[in-house]
Amino acid sequence: MSSSRRYTLTLSCPDQVGIVAAVSGFIAEHHGWITEANHHADAAARQFFMRQEILADSLPFDLEAFKNQFAPIAERFSMRWQISDSARKKRVVILVSKQEHCLYDLLSRWQSKDLDIDIPCIISNHETFRGFSEWHRIPFHHVPVTPETKSAAYAEVARLFDAAEGDVMVLARYMQVLSPELCTRYPGRIINIHHSFLPSFVGARPYHQAFERGVKLIGATCHYVTSELDQGPIIEQDVIRVDHSDQPDDLVRYGKDIEKAVLARGLRYHLEDRVLAHGNKTVVFR
Repeated sequence: MSSSRRYTLTLSCPDQVGIVAAVSGFIAEHHGWITEANHHADAAARQFFMRQEILADSLPFDLEAFKNQFAPIAERFSMRWQISDSARKKRVVILVSKQEHCLYDLLSRWQSKDLDIDIPCIISNHETFRGFSEWHRIPFHHVPVTPETKSAAYAEVARLFDAAEGDVMVLARYMQVLSPELCTRYPGRIINIHHSFLPSFVGARPYHQAFERGVKLIGATCHYVTSELDQGPIIEQDVIRVDHSDQPDDLVRYGKDIEKAVLARGLRYHLEDRVLAHGNKTVVFR
């Protein structure tokens, strides 16, 4: 078993006896080699969550045949499920406005293969990063957004995303509120980094709000985007300590560092199929 190519199976369903046995038994029956297994039962919601990594070469069939043969088990347990192939890189479309730190960090991780992804394009409501994007040989699309053109602008964003065959849209400090239609069109496929520890200090100038409140901790939140502003399921969060000597500019600087780290971690969890959403919560198999 020298190949590192993996299939990753994720699922959620109403909790009951026999789920693990059915899934593991199906894989074992076909001599599948499980390299990582994660399970979680939510007693309050009566839901079960599972993630399995399987060596692709250990199975006697391809991904489509796996889907066909696994479907009866999924139907029996009323599963919501998907399976992905590590041989196919996820396609990440980045949206950005005028702040550079998250964009620079993501492109650095992409160039170094720390994030083994494809970036088919970058979309922005400003021209600021056109030269930077094209220097990286990544197509850049300027889609201006004004109160009068929002509907057409987000229709164009959707068109570009679909044309790029995007898997996930990342708002890397994209300082616009997406339309409800766009959020509804791509549920669980739009990731945002919010520059505060949600739900505190929602909206503009959160670090200045935090400074005025005299907080001792500031943080950042990576979450899925929904039509309700900054209220989508949370993927990852972190905080950093501040004290009485720190000024608003210090908080902004600390915040940029933590935003980059939290976005990168949250995106990685999503790309590795480690995030299973249920209602307004997530199960994250780290």
